[in-house]
Amino acid sequence: MIHATAKRLLPYHVRAVVFDRRWRGLDPGQVRDHLDRVADELDRLSRELTTARFESERARQVLRQWQSRHHSCRRHRPDAPDDR
Repeated sequence: MIHATAKRLLPYHVRAVVFDRRWRGLDPGQVRDHLDRVADELDRLSRELTTARFESERARQVLRQWQSRHHSCRRHRPDAPDDR
């Protein structure tokens, strides 16, 4: 039985789904093959998202470090505009 939830859909949700049997239902093998492809794609996208979040956080940290190191440089330049 398929249940809709507000939670994120994860690969194991797709792989674990069980459909009710019907007299003139779909080919279970084809359904399973398709669900496996969908789950594999969700898995790939999830890994890409995790990598992108990690890289984004790393870039933010590097930027903060650079800003901290160069913050005093701007204050001491006579030609720098005043931020106030």
